[in-house]
Amino acid sequence: MAIAKVSNPPNPWRTVEREWLGEPPEAELTVYEERAASILSENDSPDVGFRFSVNPYRGCFHGCAYCYARPSHQYLDFGAGTDFDRKLVVKMNAPELLEAAFEKQSWQGEQVAFSGVTDCYQPLEASYRLTRRCLEVCHKYRNPVKIITKGALIRRDAELLAALARDARLTVYISIPFADAQYARAIEPQAPSPEARFAALRALAERGIECGVAVAPLIPGLNDDQIPEVLERARAAGATRAFRILLRLPDEVRPVFEERLRAAFPLRYERVMSAMRELRGPKLYGGGFGRRMVGHGSRWRAIEDLFALACRRHGILAARELEADAEGDHASSGTTFRRPIAQGELFPDSARGEE
Repeated sequence: MAIAKVSNPPNPWRTVEREWLGEPPEAELTVYEERAASILSENDSPDVGFRFSVNPYRGCFHGCAYCYARPSHQYLDFGAGTDFDRKLVVKMNAPELLEAAFEKQSWQGEQVAFSGVTDCYQPLEASYRLTRRCLEVCHKYRNPVKIITKGALIRRDAELLAALARDARLTVYISIPFADAQYARAIEPQAPSPEARFAALRALAERGIECGVAVAPLIPGLNDDQIPEVLERARAAGATRAFRILLRLPDEVRPVFEERLRAAFPLRYERVMSAMRELRGPKLYGGGFGRRMVGHGSRWRAIEDLFALACRRHGILAARELEADAEGDHASSGTTFRRPIAQGELFPDSARGEE
């Protein structure tokens, strides 16, 4: 894989979509462009509710301290800390690769998730529009799609997404772990505000798009008490389903999260870390299948009960984990996928010869 540094990368805050991006940051950004070898990532984990995903970007400008995907940046010889937030790679040929994948006879039209690793609607999407172009390919082939994002920029594509929901299948989850904007800004410094995300959810739901909220990650002692408000506001905005995931702290993520937590919430630091040890054990990270997304013990059961109760109260379909929700995402009801018919194939050879 060869990546090329962009000496003068496009500025997403100069586009017409800046209203969904917020204020430009002070931090310097380095962008690399690459011609990727493939675009569909295949997942074999039973903890994740999709087999195939598309990631048009590597790294994520949102800079969430808890992001489980940070270790993936090390495959590029970048760091999992600030490099993940500010050294971003753009897969310039993502739409072409996706169309080529759909043209293969081996492709059976399975659901594709945007994105499995980094946010497909992070600010660079305002300039590069790779997610939109990939979704246009999905619409062309009527391939089922699931989207998980924090990006309010998704509102830009509401018309396209409505068409995809009508002609194929689509579910959109907006990730909103915090109801409190100050908490969100401290832990997710460059992500859109919770208010902007609720507004994006509402804008999509009003177009008839099946929407849900991801209360993820749950950080005990920091945002677990905000679960009822998040779900209430999400339902008012049009969400019909929800899932939750407990905070995951791989070795490369833990120091980033702890540093941010200690700086932003010094009086809560010990409470949060003690709760994590209670739910996860002394290593703070359950890496095995079936253990990575959930906790154990009476405290975790109390969090689960609170989540389930709030979902019932507001009429939201609760999924225990994201993969449980996949059963409701048309996974077993066939696919809408079909390859477009080329113009020349509309007329058999015999008919053309008679003209």
